[in-house]
This record gives sequence, C-alpha cells and structure tokens, in this order.
Amino acid sequence: MKRNYQKELDILLAKEENHGKRLFLHSCCAPCSSYVLEYLRQFFRITVFYYNPNITQAQEYGKRAEEQKRLIQTYNSLLLPEDKAYPIDCVDGPYDAGRFLEAVRGLESCPEGGERCFVCYELRLRETARLAKEGRYDFFSTTLTISPLKNAVKLNEIGESLAKEYGTVWLPSDFKKKDGYKRSVVLSSEYGLYRQDYCGCAFSKAEREKKEN
Repeated sequence: MKRNYQKELDILLAKEENHGKRLFLHSCCAPCSSYVLEYLRQFFRITVFYYNPNITQAQEYGKRAEEQKRLIQTYNSLLLPEDKAYPIDCVDGPYDAGRFLEAVRGLESCPEGGERCFVCYELRLRETARLAKEGRYDFFSTTLTISPLKNAVKLNEIGESLAKEYGTVWLPSDFKKKDGYKRSVVLSSEYGLYRQDYCGCAFSKAEREKKEN
C-alpha cells in the first residue's frame, strides 16, 4: 500500500504534545527550505543543519550556505511577539566534497535520480541522524522532499532506517504536497534568494549542461 507521507505528517502535527519540540532539519539550500521553515516553525523549535558535501565547488558551497543563513536571519527578524512561531537556529556542517566523491565512486555514470542520488541522500541524512541523536533532538528530517526531482519515498525509507539505527525519531514528509514547491518558488522570488537549477554535484551540473547543448 502506497504511503501518504504528508498525511502522516499532518497527523503528527495535529498532536499538541509535539508542539514546541526540537527538530534537527537538514537543508539542501535556502530556496527549498523557505517553505519548509515557514510551515514547520509554527510547530517546532528548528535547528537547520546545512550539510551538503555533494556540492563539489567551494565557491558554490559558500554562496549557498550564506544564502541559507540570510534567509534564517530574515525570518527571525520578521518574527513578532504575537506570532505563533519559533525562532530558527542554524548549524554548519563540515564541507568535505571528497567524502561525497568517495561515497559515489563507481556510480559516476548513473543517471540523475538513480542509485548515485540514493547514496547521496544516505550520506547527508546519516550525519543528520547522528547529530540529532547526539544533540537529543526530538525529531530529524530534511527539506529534500520538497523537490519534484527528488524521490520522497526513498528519502523517507532512508530516514526511517537511520532513525532505528541511531535511536532517534524521523519526521516523515513530502513537502512538495499542498503546493509546497510552488510556495517555495514564490518565497524565493519574494526574498530574492539565489537559486540554481542543479542539485550542486558535478554530475548533475554536467547533465544539465548536456541538455542545454
């Protein structure tokens, strides 16, 4: 039976006892996180974890990391005392492009959205789960499910598996539902966010350039 991860999230958010709990949220970039943060900050005390070793150019990585921080600062500056939302924290992960390249060795020729991407998901979510457990967060999750190009089923399967391994709790999601992706596009324009049309790795960039030519 096909699972509806958005419905599972809705049920979890409807429970008052979960409101105000701590969420360790992996973010791939500011544009994807824009809607997710707007949505979930009403329920959780969020710490954004920016960890993306798949980005193989240091300049690109730095630009995306700074844009993530700028968005969070903007959201926090707009927060009023009467708002039913929580301030957002941010943690930088280590930048180690070599770790990604080693993890996907032998999968370089895989098409975008295939096995190489699944290894990349696992790499980023494993570090998120480890730190969520270490920091005693109530939940961990990722913004990646907002993208129409990312496999939400696979992401949730990996997240649930890592939750069992590390003894923490995965927050299910399919953030593209409820027009989440469309909302992220609107927010990206509203806040003038730097937005790229490839995930960040050299392989996705090459594939995008190949399609353009």
